[in-house]
Amino acid sequence: MYRQQILDHYKSPRNYGEIEEPTFTHVGENPMCGDTIEMDVVLDDAEETIERVAFRGDGCAISQASASMLSEQLHGMSIEELDEMDRDDVVDMLGVDISPMRVKCAVLAEKVAQDGADIYFGELDVETTRTEEDDADVPDDAQ
Repeated sequence: MYRQQILDHYKSPRNYGEIEEPTFTHVGENPMCGDTIEMDVVLDDAEETIERVAFRGDGCAISQASASMLSEQLHGMSIEELDEMDRDDVVDMLGVDISPMRVKCAVLAEKVAQDGADIYFGELDVETTRTEEDDADVPDDAQ
């Protein structure tokens, strides 16, 4: 059932596209797999809650399904809740066991959303988010 859900989100992604005049836009890539995700986010007037999310990109079924599923979860989420998300939250959302090498595919959208918010609020200065070999979200035995 969960594998079917991933295929469904991959073949018919939710919130796929672009938002005109987003609060912020950020892009990320997984160089090991070739996945790319660009995400547009609209915040409420108080800049505390996510009102809308859209993404676009290309990559494996796990990265694209994860972006689609996350885009649905982010609607109505506070920036604080986004900041507190971690790898386990994404894996739980997907509902399947993810091999250590595929974790970077699964968490790319989460990292793009988090880094985009951090850049917007002046807490981070990067042009592109990259999931790299020394990524703290990937167990040492998977590198």
